[in-house]
Formats: sequence, C-alpha cells, structure tokens
Amino acid sequence: MRKARIDRKTSETDIQLLINLDGKGEFKGELPLGFLKHMLGTFAKHSNIDLNIKAGGDTDVDAHHLTEDIGIALGQAMEKALGDNAGIKRYGYALIPMDESLAWAAIDISGRAKLVFDAEFESEAANGMPIGLVRHFFDALSSNARITAHIKLVYGMDPHHKIEAIFKAFARALRMAIETDKRLAKSIPSTKGML
Repeated sequence: MRKARIDRKTSETDIQLLINLDGKGEFKGELPLGFLKHMLGTFAKHSNIDLNIKAGGDTDVDAHHLTEDIGIALGQAMEKALGDNAGIKRYGYALIPMDESLAWAAIDISGRAKLVFDAEFESEAANGMPIGLVRHFFDALSSNARITAHIKLVYGMDPHHKIEAIFKAFARALRMAIETDKRLAKSIPSTKGML
C-alpha cells in the first residue's frame, strides 16, 4: 500500500496528514475552513485517495497560511507515498462539468514542479474562501509533489461550481496518473530511467 504521513508544525499552522494512494476515497477532516474542507473531501472522493487530515492555524489572521500549508503537506505526502514512481501510468487528464461550469486538468508526475493555472473569477471569494487561494493551494501542492499540472477553467458562473469543477478535474486526472499499470511492472515510466 502506498501510504504516507506528514506532520507539519510552524508558528502559523499545525497539520497532521495521512494519505493512502490505494484507498477508496474516504475522507476524515478536522479544520476550521469549511469550504476548503468540502473541497478536500471532493478531492479524496474523486481521486480515490484516502485522506485523513487534522489542521489548525492562525485563521483569525486569514485563511492564507493554513490553505498553503495544507497544499504543501498534501504534496509532500503524495511524493513520499509514490516513492520512485515505479509502475505508475504517470500521465492523467480529465474534463469535468459541475452544473454550468467546466474545467479540465492534465497531470504529469514528472519529478519537475510546474503549475499552469488558467481561471478567471468575477467574485473575490466563494463561501468565505478568497479566490486567490485556489491557485495558491494547487501551486503549493504541485511544487511539493514535484508534478507538472495544467488546470483550466473553461467557463462557469457560480464561483462554488467553478472551484469544485477544478478540484474534481484535478482529482480525476491525478487518479489516472497514479494508477499502476501491470504491464509496466516495476519499471520507471521514463526513457531516462528515473523521474
């Protein structure tokens, strides 16, 4: 089983996070940011990754530190659980509708951290979460997981639906990329012999 635990404690946040990449999409979360908790539950469900997180921090200041640090911890856990990436499919993509919104994501578990994020929002917040933190979360996650991720919001109206479409598209693309391929056995999916 590809599992990992990350404990991250700073002067601003305190996070305990466990993942199982070969899970059933089960989510347990204790954190003070309701909308982010909802999105993490959505992420777990659609990626088939079991995610257990307990997180707190200086949310009296704002949601920035905790959102970013959860992205960091989740990315570190993913990289740790994937190990040397032997046998994985490596690439994943998804095009996901959420009511009137549509988003796509493409992922390469490349060992190279890169995020391309293309999304426009008319509002500044969704259910109390500042919109700018969505990109921040995925930047922290992809940097620390050392993956290349392209995320695009094609269109939409409701900010909640837009963000949920993005999280679901990312989760489904990740699910495909981390899936093991029996034909690859323990080989690394790269002509370089490593990722």
